[in-house]
Amino acid sequence: MSNNEFPTPHSWLTHSVSYGETDAMGVVYYAEYLHFFERSRSLFIRERGMSYAEVEARGIFLPVREASCRYRLPAQYDDQLNIQVGISEWKRASIKFIYNIFKDDRSTLVATGFTEHACVNKDGRPVRVPDWLREIF
Repeated sequence: MSNNEFPTPHSWLTHSVSYGETDAMGVVYYAEYLHFFERSRSLFIRERGMSYAEVEARGIFLPVREASCRYRLPAQYDDQLNIQVGISEWKRASIKFIYNIFKDDRSTLVATGFTEHACVNKDGRPVRVPDWLREIF
């Protein structure tokens, strides 16, 4: 998906790769990309006036039920990454976030991916995505 096709609204998280996020080959360890997704998703929610903690305080939990990342180019220590996040799909009881990760110029695509989140109550039972959550996103 190109930058022009990315869903609106969306957010951008800037992240400087730390040494501890790299592996023995000097590139970002593959699992770190899921952390980048999580941080950008939290920013997306905060920029809309709410935090994950507030969503949970209202009785809605969003566990990840599926995650995917396609690695295109290696990111390395001290790279400035720009992570773009938006919502690509709403279902009755789930939300799908998508991500693009670019190097600092926002033209060199490093990785793409998605996370799909079930919408559940405090007991872990699926519930319909509440209207108030749709409205803030």
